[in-house]
Amino acid sequence: MKFLDQVKLWVEAGNGGGGCIAFRREKFIPFGGPWGGDGGKGGNVVIEAVDGLNTLIDFRYKQHFRAAPGGNGAGKDRHGADGRSEVLRVPAGTQVFDDTTGDMLADLSKVGQKVVIARGGIGGRGNAQFKTSTNQTPRFAEPGRPGESLWIWLRLKLIADVGLVGLPNAGKSTLLAAVSAARPKIANYPFTTLHPNLGVVSIDNREFVMADIPGLIEGAHEGAGLGTRFLGHVERCAVLIHLVDGTSEDVATDYKTVRGELSAYGAELDTKMEILALNKIDALSEDDRSARRKALAKAAKKKIQDVYMISGATRQNLEELLRTAWIKVAEMRRAQGIDVVPVEEVEDTKPVSSWSPLDG
Repeated sequence: MKFLDQVKLWVEAGNGGGGCIAFRREKFIPFGGPWGGDGGKGGNVVIEAVDGLNTLIDFRYKQHFRAAPGGNGAGKDRHGADGRSEVLRVPAGTQVFDDTTGDMLADLSKVGQKVVIARGGIGGRGNAQFKTSTNQTPRFAEPGRPGESLWIWLRLKLIADVGLVGLPNAGKSTLLAAVSAARPKIANYPFTTLHPNLGVVSIDNREFVMADIPGLIEGAHEGAGLGTRFLGHVERCAVLIHLVDGTSEDVATDYKTVRGELSAYGAELDTKMEILALNKIDALSEDDRSARRKALAKAAKKKIQDVYMISGATRQNLEELLRTAWIKVAEMRRAQGIDVVPVEEVEDTKPVSSWSPLDG
């Protein structure tokens, strides 16, 4: 499935049905009076967050959505039917913005949340509603009110437990592919990843969702390299794994560049829990590993042992990194009142392979 994280849509609620002009005409009732029914209410446009989606690709080829209008009133004081609402189903983490004002209309961060984004018009009153002591045969009725309509932007910010951040070509996609069933595009050049990828990581009978965020560059918070869109996905991650390319000539500068962009973007990105890892150690000698680990620890103001030495390509030391990530995720879940329980083992009559993505 292709990934799309923002789209512009036209939404239009249904118009209200018109009121009816009618009179009661029955045998033995010479002065029946007005008998016109009211029009039905127009349908709303509703946006609902549902499970099972992680992209807005469904809206790529259809950008106009209209709810059904209300039915017109009829004789015998019959009211028109209400129009059917148009429901747009989006992934959890979708934000809705008014295109004209730029105001946020809704933030659907949880599955099941829904919001009426355009309300249908009220149905017009039939002539039976206008009967008075001085006008017992009104010959007019109200038309239905028009429904609301507007251009909106849907912007998706992926919700993940752990986010992988770093400069382009730091090895984020390789790491995600090594620890989950996700298969992002991997190549030896910057900006191979142009959209976030999600994978479910399993460690010690526990599971959490990891997101591969496309590489950040200097000026990302100002939009360089689509940086503002990429940083938006980091907002929803509880824990960050900051990958630094061990083969870089200056790991300290690389680290500070990404941290600077997180801080400049705002939204408290620089206050999120961070796990620092030096990647691609399989390409370094022992002396280079030690020197760059010390330089990175000094730049991050961390203890040397707090800088994890890993290799996504050879899966070296990944279990230790994932266990630390799970501990941080569990802390965040408990703080939010979410129960932390192990994944239930599913019994099967067939033998199950003990293969793990961390195996060589």
